[in-house]
Amino acid sequence: MPLARPTGQIPDAAWTSGFREMTEPWKGAVGCLGVAVFFAMTIGIISWQALEQSPEEWVLRGRTGGMLWERRRGALLLRVLPSGRTVAVIAVGGVPATEPPPPRDRCWHDGGQFCYTWEEDAELRLSLEPPPTPATECYGVRWTPLRPDVMLKDCFSMANVSWYGGASIRAQRWPLNSAESHAQPFVSGDFSKNPVGYGPVLERYFLGSTGVTVTVAPDVPLFLSLESNRHFCLETPAGRAAVPLRYLLCVSPDVAAAHRHMGSQLSGQARVLPDTALLGSPIWQYYGPAGSAAKIKRGLKSLAKKLKRHHLREGVLALGERCTAILAAADHVPSERRKRHDSTHAWDPSLIKPLQLSITLSPYTSIASPLFLRSLRDSEVASYWLSLQPRFGGCSVPLLTTWKGRLCARLNVTSKAALSWYLARARHLRQALGATYMVFEGAEGNAFLEQAVPPPAELAGDQYTGVLAAALATLGNATVISAGARSSHLPLFVQMSPLRSDWSHAGLKGVIPSVLHYSLLGYNFFIPDAVGGSLDSDIPGDPELYVRWLQIVTFLPVMAFSTPPWLCCDAWVLNLTRQCIQRHRDFVVPLLIKYSEEWLRLGYPIFRPAWWLSPTDPTAFTIEDEFLIGDEVLVAPITEKGQTWRDIYLPGEGHLWMDTNTAHVFDGGTILRNYSASLAEVPVFVKTS
Repeated sequence: MPLARPTGQIPDAAWTSGFREMTEPWKGAVGCLGVAVFFAMTIGIISWQALEQSPEEWVLRGRTGGMLWERRRGALLLRVLPSGRTVAVIAVGGVPATEPPPPRDRCWHDGGQFCYTWEEDAELRLSLEPPPTPATECYGVRWTPLRPDVMLKDCFSMANVSWYGGASIRAQRWPLNSAESHAQPFVSGDFSKNPVGYGPVLERYFLGSTGVTVTVAPDVPLFLSLESNRHFCLETPAGRAAVPLRYLLCVSPDVAAAHRHMGSQLSGQARVLPDTALLGSPIWQYYGPAGSAAKIKRGLKSLAKKLKRHHLREGVLALGERCTAILAAADHVPSERRKRHDSTHAWDPSLIKPLQLSITLSPYTSIASPLFLRSLRDSEVASYWLSLQPRFGGCSVPLLTTWKGRLCARLNVTSKAALSWYLARARHLRQALGATYMVFEGAEGNAFLEQAVPPPAELAGDQYTGVLAAALATLGNATVISAGARSSHLPLFVQMSPLRSDWSHAGLKGVIPSVLHYSLLGYNFFIPDAVGGSLDSDIPGDPELYVRWLQIVTFLPVMAFSTPPWLCCDAWVLNLTRQCIQRHRDFVVPLLIKYSEEWLRLGYPIFRPAWWLSPTDPTAFTIEDEFLIGDEVLVAPITEKGQTWRDIYLPGEGHLWMDTNTAHVFDGGTILRNYSASLAEVPVFVKTS
């Protein structure tokens, strides 16, 4: 018989006992359910935050834009308003970049700054800085490592941005996007010593086609790397306690405005012109015998006669360093022996009139030279030559390096006594040899860094080049130097690096990118490499290359020749050379004088890229085979072997350009397709409106 179920209320004791019996089997299940609910709520909250939270966060706002943090890439973004256009993307390296900054930073009380610290790694400080003009806005960026082993590294994206400035490279490109270079000290160098290093002219200034500029503080120990079409990176070396990475980030309406506002003031000092008489004087490098002073003198007279015979009698005869040293040794006479000197053996500069003479010196001396041995004997090595200072007492050891295949010591430019002696020696040689111009090679490079030795503070980075340039400027404005770093304001000509005798970017194709690079950084008064190139061939074997090279240098500050046209080519090339020299004097030099006045006042480059007149046209950003002289002349030479036509971009929408060869007029802002240019012609256009 089935049991009857009670219909009344369960007694208290029975209910409690029954509940205990009922829940005992379900305790595990209920606990699991609670944990599941907790995790579900947590995941929901996280998901809601992820959906609601923007991947970008404003960290510092200015008047016309600001800086954002992008979490996905761990990058700083520079954005302009109201368009919302991103003009620079800076990927952060050396710290856990994916960690997002907090909504409120350590500098919350100051609306003009943003501060954030990655624990035990680095501190970032962004700040609004006073702009040079109302149309520009600037941000200071300062990274400070919190441990000596932290290497700070900021990489600037090349995606949709063309970059210019910075360092010269072996095969110069314009823009820098297609260049490649491993991380190395940002110091000027000699390509003959280090072909993959940076070249003799550089500045801590980078210009982007979006109107952004990056200017690195001069006292920052800086490394630079270039990764083709991806980014360029600014780095500080690890192992130095609390050495910050500091730079100024500015944005202007366009690339031309950015350079006018920022790049034109790089030197920060009053600009002075070099001797403009050199602009109209072609330079003829001496190529004759160099075995003795007598042979050099005869060779100089012979070259002067040949130039006169070929109706090229004006210009400058240039002696290299070795020939200068041989002549100096023969003609230098101490004052106490001058009366007994046989004057018949002295060099007479009137023998080459009306040609002028230039001589070449360097801050190096061979360790076998009497000069070095005498300083060694008199215990004056440290006073006159760069030396390594002993840590625990003892004598200084000269820092030896190689120069033109010889083991040499280098002038100590931090010593007033050494500089005074060197300058006095240069003045004496100029007077004794009757030279009008002096060329100083070997100004580039840091001898300490080349040997992985930490340099003294006064010679860190490119201080050697800057100090030497300032000293050489006291010799007058007829001085040529081989390097430039924070010295564009000085009255010096700068000698460009030698180029290969070929059609590559290390040869002819590299001429115009180098011209644009030098002029952008303020070095408008440069001497290009000799017509035809001076590396890998004593005599150019390609007349076409010689002619195309000649056509380019006709429109540059100085025309230089290492091989005379009568030695390389047919008679028509000799006649063309005469015409080009005359055109340079009559047409180009007056233009250079005109725009040099603008450079003195405003700091604008004399040789300008196409984007100078078309600052918002992406087509203009990558043109590397044309250049402007000021705003009124466009030069578009042939740089491809065998071609007699090319595409020509005419900048400046709304302007009119007239071909000086045909008098045909074309609209600016257009491209002339397959424009004809025979071997004897170079397309040159003059702006008519």
